[in-house]
Amino acid sequence: MIIRNATLEDAARLVEIYDYYVQKTAITFEYQTPSVIAFQQRMKKTMEMYPYLVIVDNNTIMGYAYAGHLNVREAYDWSCEMTIYLDPSARKKGYGKKLYFALEEACKKMGITNFYACIGYPQKDDAYLTKNSAQFHAHLGYKENGYFHHCGYKFHRWYDMIWMEKIVDVVEHPKPIIPYPNIKETNR
Repeated sequence: MIIRNATLEDAARLVEIYDYYVQKTAITFEYQTPSVIAFQQRMKKTMEMYPYLVIVDNNTIMGYAYAGHLNVREAYDWSCEMTIYLDPSARKKGYGKKLYFALEEACKKMGITNFYACIGYPQKDDAYLTKNSAQFHAHLGYKENGYFHHCGYKFHRWYDMIWMEKIVDVVEHPKPIIPYPNIKETNR
């Protein structure tokens, strides 16, 4: 098993993984799976600034994770939103934890000190959404810090959303953020 930087050539496999979540879950509130080309455009935009990682086992990508802007205004530069998706067959095997920790470490090297996750949250577990994502984040040290009621509508029902945060460092005068592509490969 290895964790490496994603490439645009990985997009078809990542779309395959993401499609499951679009079509069968309320983990994402997106209704339509993006095309490979549209997904590559999203990846490229993210990779201009942030890490975008994949976890590979037996030459197959089993999941991906990336960071992104929490908000585009400069004062938010030390904060980022974290995202992860695993192949459904890869759950409960430790891939998510390893991938998320690698993403956090990459973000720390950039100078990011605050991690946030936006999570679909059911009022009660159902066939499309459970509280597993919130539990996963809590297990990794994230704390709930925001709750939004009835904010996502998918599969003919309303879902709530929570924000969770993990503050890894409080720096009085933080240094400027280093874009991930500018971090030397040996330091990754």
